[in-house]
Amino acid sequence: MKAALSSVMENQLQNNEFLRDVLEGLGGNRKTLPCKYLYDEVGSRLFEEICDSSDYYLTRNEADIFAIHLDKIAERIGPEALLIEPGAGNCEKVEALLAALDSPKGYYPIDISPEILLDAERRIKNGLPGMQVWSEVGDFTQAAVWDNLINIPSRKRVVFFPGSTIGNFEPLEAECLLELFASNLSPGDGLVIGTDLVKDSVTLERAYNDSDHITEKFNLNLLQRINVELGADFDLSLFAHRAFYHSLRQRVEMHLVCLKSHSVSIADTKIEFIEGETIHTENSHKYSIAGFNSLLTRSGFEPVCFWQDPAETYVIHYAQAI
Repeated sequence: MKAALSSVMENQLQNNEFLRDVLEGLGGNRKTLPCKYLYDEVGSRLFEEICDSSDYYLTRNEADIFAIHLDKIAERIGPEALLIEPGAGNCEKVEALLAALDSPKGYYPIDISPEILLDAERRIKNGLPGMQVWSEVGDFTQAAVWDNLINIPSRKRVVFFPGSTIGNFEPLEAECLLELFASNLSPGDGLVIGTDLVKDSVTLERAYNDSDHITEKFNLNLLQRINVELGADFDLSLFAHRAFYHSLRQRVEMHLVCLKSHSVSIADTKIEFIEGETIHTENSHKYSIAGFNSLLTRSGFEPVCFWQDPAETYVIHYAQAI
């Protein structure tokens, strides 16, 4: 009974935080929503479809790097490592690396979606018998979800952060996040992290406006999630997906454009929308190698080496905590 009550209270707390963030984000002159809320169970599944689309090169080119350089990456990580993956999602990217490591201590995935995480944990344990998995449900940007690491002794800890997820954060936020990673590591511990390189706007914008309109569904699903979980009355047909490359800020911006002036009720609050205004839902910053190395250095890491795909569009960095 206590476990059931605890689960109910946890869901209420999460919904209260969600409501607070939504009302705060939509209450300003420039409407925004935190991108972490894109990744509920439906959003996570849609993102998997995006990664498989022909226009979204990032996942494919990152996979090429791991396929070509997997042994070198595993060798660089070294034996008896505990692999920590913030925002693990379905954990598919980590399986080959775990299999290639020398006597890994285990795997510590963190994700806000308990359903996705549970399925992934079962698959990893089935595919890699004997692999220790300590799943943590929560927001990896919050220090509390890292606390249980103290109970897992290991020779070396390595944070695994692929998928150019670091690009979703503003530069100062990215620096703070990397500092959080570093604070949970000891000198000599590692970081394996993926970044998308700065490139032409045509390639970038096609990746975030795929021809199958999956990214559009992914973006609009955030409004549907607000409807379902917070009892709002968004009419999804009154919003359109828009993504474009901002060259000065070196980032792709993702928005939902209001097609007609109207109001939306969320809890006891009414939000007014004006035709043409947008809800800014996500950024994807692009980095040069030198620029990202500078960010690593400012955040408590020493850049060690990197690997690129054959087309040199994407980078996997290895850095060590100072």
